[in-house]
Amino acid sequence: MARKNAFYAQSGGVTSVINASACGVIETARKHRDQIGKVLAGRNGIIGALREELIDTGKESKSAIRGLMTTPSGAFGSCRHKLKSLEENRAEYERLIEVFRAHNIGYFFYNGGGDSADTCLKVSQLSESLGYPIQAIHVPKTIDNDLPLTDNCPGFGSVAKYVAISTREAAMDVASMCETSTKVFILEVMGRHAGWIAAAAGLAAEKKGDAPHIILFPEIAFNQRKFIAAVRRAVKEHGYCVIVASEGAQHRDGTFLSESGLKDAFGHSQLGGLAPQLAQMVKDETGYKYHWAVSDYLQRSARHIASQTDLDQAYALGEKAVEFALAGENSVMPCIVRGKGKRYSWSIGKASLKKVANVEKMMPRSYITSDGFGITQRARNYLAPLIVGEAYPRYRNGMPVYTTLKNQLVPKKLDKRFNI
Repeated sequence: MARKNAFYAQSGGVTSVINASACGVIETARKHRDQIGKVLAGRNGIIGALREELIDTGKESKSAIRGLMTTPSGAFGSCRHKLKSLEENRAEYERLIEVFRAHNIGYFFYNGGGDSADTCLKVSQLSESLGYPIQAIHVPKTIDNDLPLTDNCPGFGSVAKYVAISTREAAMDVASMCETSTKVFILEVMGRHAGWIAAAAGLAAEKKGDAPHIILFPEIAFNQRKFIAAVRRAVKEHGYCVIVASEGAQHRDGTFLSESGLKDAFGHSQLGGLAPQLAQMVKDETGYKYHWAVSDYLQRSARHIASQTDLDQAYALGEKAVEFALAGENSVMPCIVRGKGKRYSWSIGKASLKKVANVEKMMPRSYITSDGFGITQRARNYLAPLIVGEAYPRYRNGMPVYTTLKNQLVPKKLDKRFNI
């Protein structure tokens, strides 16, 4: 029997360590050439499969693939393209199977978040009905840390490290100038429905009174009166106030403070502008001088300050995804299992995609202080190990050295094009 080829794709917002998962998939597959033929990657994610634009990773050297360990962003290109339900658009799923069949692909590794898990599950299910079974394995990734059944998600630990450090450094700046200058600093971070990233900023504080003084979580309804009172209190007690706000901060009715009215490719409300909105609110109510910043892409692309723990886990999940496939597993996701005991440890477990797809993991209320503006010791115990270790890339002439792949496409085998 001819060996089946594998298909790997990156989906959604990229991270500083998503390429480590790609490295884990490719290096592990290369160790099993007797069972896996080529590893083909989708150019720009899943749309690469729909367009039959498949990258032959076999054209990349061993050192180039190893270089993915210290290279941020999506080395093969990612995309925000949500495959609709089978009932709404069966043609896209059938096209995927058609391309997989044409290129003898039997393994599907999809590296993404909740929507990707859903796609992975549907591809597996439909492939069975079309008589061309695909072993679909989801490789978890999301800086939002909101996938269920895994202790944490690759990409989050490095963002958490970046945000915590940036919060501490910015706070030191503000503290040194607050007597005659800025008294309020607001940092807006990502996190639509779950406040994990905002919570990570709390690691910047080592003792009572340290910044951040206020954290705004999507899980806690925003109350302007309490917010302004907290700002005034911090300035009175410390001379300044540092606020870290999740972009998904919401009113009691569930509407976002920063909702623009537009939708993204996944159908999610587009957010933006929360920091200046809060800053204006503070100025109107208190008259304090302010500055604000939006971490935006900086937080998820900051490979120069990635967490070693995060990097190790990202690689291990890519590696285990291949091992699961070779063991005959299907419609599953390798996940992080936290060990018991005071000393942090972790291992790789397995979760069914039926229990992962389209499910979001929110911050437990026990992780948020009673006033709704900070993190508890329980949250700190959870978060702290995830940012441990410095996985610096190699530097040359003062700049990090990152890998650029050839990304050479294999010849197309299908006559008809697929418009997307």
